[in-house]
Amino acid sequence: MNDLHETLSADIRAWDRIGVHRTGTAGDRRTAEWLASSCRQAAVPARLTEFGLRRWALRECLVRVGAEVARGVPLFDGEATGPEGVVARLARLPALAEAVGVGVVDGGDGAVAAARFGGGHPALVAVTKFDARVPGLALQNADRFARPFGPPVLQVGSEHEAWLLAAADAGKTAQVVVDVVFEKAVGVNVLARVAGRDASLPPLVVVTPKSSWWTSTAERGGGIALWLALLRRFAAAAPPRDVLFLATSGHELGHLGLEHFLAGNMALATAAWAWIHLGANFAARGSRRRLQASDATLLALASAELERAGAPPADITPVGQRPGGEARDIHDLGGRFVSFLGTNRWFHHADDRWPDTVDVEQTNRVGQALFAIADHLAKV
Repeated sequence: MNDLHETLSADIRAWDRIGVHRTGTAGDRRTAEWLASSCRQAAVPARLTEFGLRRWALRECLVRVGAEVARGVPLFDGEATGPEGVVARLARLPALAEAVGVGVVDGGDGAVAAARFGGGHPALVAVTKFDARVPGLALQNADRFARPFGPPVLQVGSEHEAWLLAAADAGKTAQVVVDVVFEKAVGVNVLARVAGRDASLPPLVVVTPKSSWWTSTAERGGGIALWLALLRRFAAAAPPRDVLFLATSGHELGHLGLEHFLAGNMALATAAWAWIHLGANFAARGSRRRLQASDATLLALASAELERAGAPPADITPVGQRPGGEARDIHDLGGRFVSFLGTNRWFHHADDRWPDTVDVEQTNRVGQALFAIADHLAKV
């Protein structure tokens, strides 16, 4: 077991101990302060930057049919109902897509989006079923948080599917309540800079999200731990070019934190030599790791190093195809990037916790490849 393995374990455990990392909450702030402190311990100054948002503070959020009740969490880019809720007949979707009552829909992204855009429903109930091996509530991201659309959507755990569908098939009446208070809050980004030996060279940027719906240890912990490991590596021996380390809040809310950063640093999207995006889930047990890159050169470099480290990608996003995660924002602005993602059976689920969901050995292998990739990009 090498030193990196031990360091990754310690940092992922530290992430897990913070608890829920949702944007605009105390956990979001604690995460920023922990990362900034870790940077300072490596003799790298870090700056916290805030951005405002309208935070959803949940009151009563439920669907009731007679004596049966399912509590859940709304989609944060839909609407609310107020305390009185919506009362209407249940209808199974998409089988009864023409119905105008409360739609019960499979919680897959495509099915929910189709029902929201389809209109005609005063509310929707989305039964979350991300992975049958992990029943319960697995939330969708609010990609249009800043531009809400469609009816109120209540997400409920998969354990409620059978009675909800039976009630819908029987045409029973349901009450859906999405009662929230909108509060002023702030998200917090962390920015650190390791000075290179030649300030005239365009910088390398390493970005990872630092927020999520829950604790999200396998989802986010790997990216955070490798972000810190790479920062310490460059801090110990100055690279040829500057390396900027950015950890953003607001991932689950349409990448609000990265949007805020880019609004004040728009030129960096293309002026940077490259962006390294440490995305979701590559640290999860059983993850199918995905590699994304903006061009064939970066794809070949990353593929070779991952193969050499014993962590070849199971999937590769075709060059030119719009990527997932924060790499999407860099792609849209025309920047160069290499991006690491994966799958996670506990994705967006409250049970994504240390140690059960994390594969530190595979994260260590990805880290070895990342070091080689970053070393190459820092000096080319």
